Amino acid sequence: MEKILIVDHEEVNRNQLREILQDAYDVETAGTVEEVTNKLNRIGSEIATVLYRFSMQGLDGFGFLKKLDDHNLLNKLPVLFINEREAANLEHSQTRMGVYDFVHKPFVAEIVRRRVSNLTDLFIYKRGLEQKVESQMVTMNKQFKLLKVQQEELAKSKQNVVDILATVTEGRSLESGDHIGRIKGYTGIITRQMMRNYPELGITEPIAEVIISASALHDIGKIAIPDSILNKPGKLTNDEFELVKSHTIRGGDIVNSITGIWDEDYARICYEICRYHHERYDGRGYPDHLKGDDIPISAQCESIADVYDALVTESVYRAAYSKEEAFNMIMRGESGVFSPKLLESFKKAREEFEAFLDGHK
Repeated sequence: MEKILIVDHEEVNRNQLREILQDAYDVETAGTVEEVTNKLNRIGSEIATVLYRFSMQGLDGFGFLKKLDDHNLLNKLPVLFINEREAANLEHSQTRMGVYDFVHKPFVAEIVRRRVSNLTDLFIYKRGLEQKVESQMVTMNKQFKLLKVQQEELAKSKQNVVDILATVTEGRSLESGDHIGRIKGYTGIITRQMMRNYPELGITEPIAEVIISASALHDIGKIAIPDSILNKPGKLTNDEFELVKSHTIRGGDIVNSITGIWDEDYARICYEICRYHHERYDGRGYPDHLKGDDIPISAQCESIADVYDALVTESVYRAAYSKEEAFNMIMRGESGVFSPKLLESFKKAREEFEAFLDGHK
């Protein structure tokens, strides 16, 4: 049985309302400010509805609403004010204070029961919904935390696969030991510079992170190239060079063959970088001779990072170029043509490239 609190300094009113409501509700009453305070302290959370005399001695309607707020009950407990019929013209302002409904003196039993019942049922239903929502939120928070842990574990697994594949590739060539780390560093610098300069490209920070991670796999296709060709100290024959160039196609195939580890965006960007990182803006790259903006932006960013690293790093074929020489060669198109946007971003990021190189020699 729901608990109803009747607050009125006139005992006759309290008794009349008790008589009307006691068959359907557990009725509590209070006739003084002290009794109101005690009732709210003792059973406030159990009360379903309050009937309150607006002009009660010692505590008017404003004061009572403030007292409910002090007990954290103002938005949880419906209030019906007991008014004289001649006070009906004041009810508009009282409603704005937070009053939900009214009962008038002299009391009409059926009207009182109906108004109390309607309001009580409404708030019981509302309270049930709130509890259900709260319970669902708790469940959702638990599921979210579990999903977050699973995503973190999946990200670790994904990165472990990338690191293993990249290490295998690096170990089969004569590249310096930190080649993959440098490529990721340069790719991060140019990708974020492009993101700042050209928001219309749609590079967000999460996408940038994927491009940086996936850049480690740019040469994964070299796994399929024989060591005798991959590490040949002399000049390659035309056939040998064509075989080396095929690492782009083979790399894309390898990435596509790996399932159940990467999400769609990660797999797509890995494929783009593996297959297209040797394409050039003028269409003179390989393997597909893509031209202009047909080259995915992920591959464009990684490609300039790869070229820069190749120029400033010593190899078995030649000494390293200086930072200034490497910069000028790229800007003049001596190492392949890059897009104007990419070159503009490279120019702005020059100091970052050179600072990163100084820290990874």
